[in-house]
Amino acid sequence: MTVLIVGGSGFLGGEVVRQAVAAGHVTAATYATRPGDCSEVPWHPLDLRDGARVDAVLAEVDPSLVVDCSSGGADWTVTAEGPVRLAMAAAKRGCRLVHVSSDAVFSGARGHYDESCHPDPVTPYGAAKAAAESGVLLVQPEAVVARTSLIIGDGHSVRSAHERAVHELAAGTRVGVLFTDDIRCPVHVADLAAGLLELASQDSVGIHHLAGADAVSRHELGVLIARRDGLEASRLPTGLRAGGALPGALDVRLDSRATQQGLRTVLRGVRRFCTPATTRGPVRNGRQT
Repeated sequence: MTVLIVGGSGFLGGEVVRQAVAAGHVTAATYATRPGDCSEVPWHPLDLRDGARVDAVLAEVDPSLVVDCSSGGADWTVTAEGPVRLAMAAAKRGCRLVHVSSDAVFSGARGHYDESCHPDPVTPYGAAKAAAESGVLLVQPEAVVARTSLIIGDGHSVRSAHERAVHELAAGTRVGVLFTDDIRCPVHVADLAAGLLELASQDSVGIHHLAGADAVSRHELGVLIARRDGLEASRLPTGLRAGGALPGALDVRLDSRATQQGLRTVLRGVRRFCTPATTRGPVRNGRQT
């Protein structure tokens, strides 16, 4: 199988690249500003706002599977319109598409969200991700849209934005707080990447949730990361998101049980994977790989 990872130079995309190569797939990847670290794959510059360039990259790679790990933040032309351009190009060439979405599509009003819940975003980023979901599935109904939550790694040289924030707050080089009332279901990057590739290999279509099994506040997540990495957790400042100036949902718990039932990959909870003994590989059928 030939796999194209869009946004392969990012934190999640890089892990999908690594696992696709390890699985023996012919793999290519795209980047927006600079190529990723994996020298085993060809890298293609790609701006999702450029429809002609999207068509050209897919024609050159000729993939059977496209995994869209791109992220343009609140930029509507990248985050909302870009994945639809990609879906149109993939549909034209008969490529299977897996598009990564976010728990930001929800307002947090109901707390628990399964795959049947309809988006009700409260931020520009969430609105862009929700629009992308609708557009992708309209253009390619057989695509997979995989919603996920905060993505966490192992605290090594390549860290997620959440891990970097904890390190900087603990060191006193960053101004800010970790909210005690902001609840999410963090997922390990290796579990998420494995789950995406596994969904791609199945006949799965439509919306799926790929988040961790534990719901924690951002402060509790920070404490777990600090303890794992040997930082002083007591140095992490706390605060409340409610009533503050920063917009966004408070309590968004993605219920991934329905998707988990069809996967060999175990979507571990953060209290399980964020420990000093964590190893890199995802868990399949109860065994670390």
